[in-house]
Amino acid sequence: MAIRDIAAYTHLSQRDIDAFGAELDAIRSDVEDSLGVKDAAYIRHVIVFQRVLDVVARLLIVGWRSRLGWSVGTLSLAYAKSVENMEIGHNVCHGQWDWMNDSEIHSTAWEWDMVGSSAQWRYSHNYRHHVYTNVHGMDDDLGFGVMRVSRDQPWEPANLAQPLANLLLALTFEWGIARHGFHSDESRASTAAGKRAVKRTMLVKMAHQTAKDYLVLPALGWRRWRRVLTANIAANLLRNLWAYVVIFCGHFPDGVQTFAPEIVQEETRAEWYLRQMLGTANFKAGPLLAFSSGNLCYQIEHHLFPDLPSNRYAQISLRVRELCDKYDVPYTSGSLARQYLQTLRTNFRLALPDRVSRAAPAGGGRAVSSSKSGLS
Repeated sequence: MAIRDIAAYTHLSQRDIDAFGAELDAIRSDVEDSLGVKDAAYIRHVIVFQRVLDVVARLLIVGWRSRLGWSVGTLSLAYAKSVENMEIGHNVCHGQWDWMNDSEIHSTAWEWDMVGSSAQWRYSHNYRHHVYTNVHGMDDDLGFGVMRVSRDQPWEPANLAQPLANLLLALTFEWGIARHGFHSDESRASTAAGKRAVKRTMLVKMAHQTAKDYLVLPALGWRRWRRVLTANIAANLLRNLWAYVVIFCGHFPDGVQTFAPEIVQEETRAEWYLRQMLGTANFKAGPLLAFSSGNLCYQIEHHLFPDLPSNRYAQISLRVRELCDKYDVPYTSGSLARQYLQTLRTNFRLALPDRVSRAAPAGGGRAVSSSKSGLS
């Protein structure tokens, strides 16, 4: 079955699909041609802002002795970590700023402030996820290997623990990403030595990050090491929760579909665009919320153009919406709360046997179906 056989796209002729793809290519070309000094200044200013905020937050934690000082410092540190993780690390590792030819702000050089190796993540995410978005057996991000996200996945008794697994994943999201990247990278290693090298990369990064957050930085706090340690633990926890919410709202609410492997056979560029439109969702955000989410509130635009700078997604979204209206193509969006509650509802429903949950009014459609999302 091809993407054009899905009910949402059956009204499109092959000429329509090709024209839709050509217009998206034109958007990419226009943005690439207009990149320049202002865009480079944007990412450099963001990096400076994040680093200054990180230092200020840590000084507040150590220097302001009251509980209020600890709370303000910890929240500031959590925000700095979130900005580094999403608006900087995630987007730099996508190659969004490679056009600058800056040796520091380059996808091959950036190592982000979390336990997972950015190199291993780049393979699992940039390739496995973005090329094969929501394709069963090909997209490793589909349920992250720990959750049932579609009724096409057979129900097992272990799925009853899915709500708990979802909570644990949210709390330990950086560790889940590290494990996920490791398994994806290990799968392409053809020798035992190669697999050991992949494992070594993961363990070295984990050890380095854990030592920094929970040994070195607390030790620098001297007599206030407990304040620093608890602040680091809390900030990492808050960052994990926020990253989890943002990612899940972009991939698992109602309106998002999963796909059978045959969907990618002889798939054209234009058909790949259409798959991204049904495989992702946005949530509504103003400038501050957009920045705080790494501009991943524009998940649709990010999946259409993963290597275009994130500061352009708001501008790109206006043109994408116009194209969707022109060709009558679905564009899934909603408030952050609405999108997350839908993902949470789906998680609970798919934890149950199909004979129990099938009577629910929404959610859990089949892959490449003409009805509800395979994830909802």
